Amino acid sequence: MDKRARVIEIIKIFDVLYSDADCTLDYKDPLQLLISTQLAAQCTDARVNIVTQSLYKKYKSVFDFANADLNELEQDIKPTGFYHNKARNIKETCKMLIDKFKGKVPDNLNDLLTLPGVGRKTANLVLSDIYGIPGIVIDTHAKRLSNRIGLSKNEDPTKIEFDLMEIVPKENWSKFCHQLVYHGRAVCQARKPECAKCGILDYCDYGVNQIRNS
Repeated sequence: MDKRARVIEIIKIFDVLYSDADCTLDYKDPLQLLISTQLAAQCTDARVNIVTQSLYKKYKSVFDFANADLNELEQDIKPTGFYHNKARNIKETCKMLIDKFKGKVPDNLNDLLTLPGVGRKTANLVLSDIYGIPGIVIDTHAKRLSNRIGLSKNEDPTKIEFDLMEIVPKENWSKFCHQLVYHGRAVCQARKPECAKCGILDYCDYGVNQIRNS
């Protein structure tokens, strides 16, 4: 069975197991999702959601972030880690949004990628979840599962993104990546994947090998 056919079967199973898979970051508008995704780098979504509960009450607009005291903003986001870089990027991003995009979050990849601290993962998440533009979002879960299942042999997230674009139907791009996250958390954890209770075992290179060698 080729990779595209395997993906189709995996999607059928995921649509049953994770029918409600969605972004696990809490947000109310495009700016909040953009900032939360920046904060989520090297940090769990759960911790980001705790931090942003108070953050978005304090900073309510793009102007609030752009005019924030940098040291104060750093302390506000400190629990997410790498807070010096994140605070600087958030502040500069919001300045750029005001100066170049009339205070709005861009709705295209090229413009999003010009923003400080915004890479393809963040840009694709914003495009798919805010603007309904299909995108492949490669986070740590999607990277790990793509390699384990055998959908990509690449380690570089951008290369994995393009590999998945070739084999995942475009209408499934966004949801499939959310489903990979759900499956990565529930079953296919980094240190000890629970292959024995995996719903997609028959379509996973790693899982098939584990069963074969057990």
